[in-house]
Amino acid sequence: MTGLDALTRAVAPPAAPVDGHGDWADAEARLGVRLPADYRLLVETYGWGEFCDYLYLRTPFGTNRHNGLERYDGLLVWGGTMDADRLCWRTEGDPDEWPVVIHGRGTGREEHALSTSRFIEEWVTARLRSTVLEDMEPDLEPWFNAFRPRAHRCLRLSEGSRPYAERLRILRDVLAPTLDRGSWQSEDGASGQDHFATADTDWQLTYERSHPSQIRVAFPPRDRVAARDRLFAAVRLMGCTVLEITTARGAPLADWDAEEDEPEAEAAVEAE
Repeated sequence: MTGLDALTRAVAPPAAPVDGHGDWADAEARLGVRLPADYRLLVETYGWGEFCDYLYLRTPFGTNRHNGLERYDGLLVWGGTMDADRLCWRTEGDPDEWPVVIHGRGTGREEHALSTSRFIEEWVTARLRSTVLEDMEPDLEPWFNAFRPRAHRCLRLSEGSRPYAERLRILRDVLAPTLDRGSWQSEDGASGQDHFATADTDWQLTYERSHPSQIRVAFPPRDRVAARDRLFAAVRLMGCTVLEITTARGAPLADWDAEEDEPEAEAAVEAE
């Protein structure tokens, strides 16, 4: 099994990768090297985005200043982390045998004789041994976020008569198929969050066990109507009513379709 095969089994790719396709010959001409075949397939499968809110994958396509491959300290950078570590190749010999080099934000630096896909797969499955990178939390299901503009809504809800666990099940059933993205709750069970995403539409959701409870959702702007209809249908089946609609920053909205700030485009910000 290739590294990419193993990675796609562990982490569902997005339905529509961002900046995942382009002129590879032109990209390689600009960089002055032939890129690994594994990396090319990785980019076409996942595109620009992040694994588990930590490890970023760059592509040679698109115009966003946070994307793109670049030279750094004699290495070729293909990704990074939220801790501003650089993920690179040492570009010597056959590109398909280039090792992955982690150039830490501080003084840490280590090399792994793995393809790019295999390196990511071993990290998301908590099998990679690194003294530089933070470990993937072993109790989380790994996920991938495509970097794309998203609109944000928060629905504050009445509690209704159903217990929280049943409301969560109904919400996920209405939005199915969904992918786990972790959860937590306080020791007394009075508060907590469940994070998940829709597999087919790439909506990102958090259901908060608070008082009142609330659903936070981020979705591509083109899905505004579909997101409204499915979420309001779920809320009715959950036995709740919508008390208030706000932006991600908590500013009240008159209704779901009210004007808000421009949709936020997610971006990996790394130290220069």
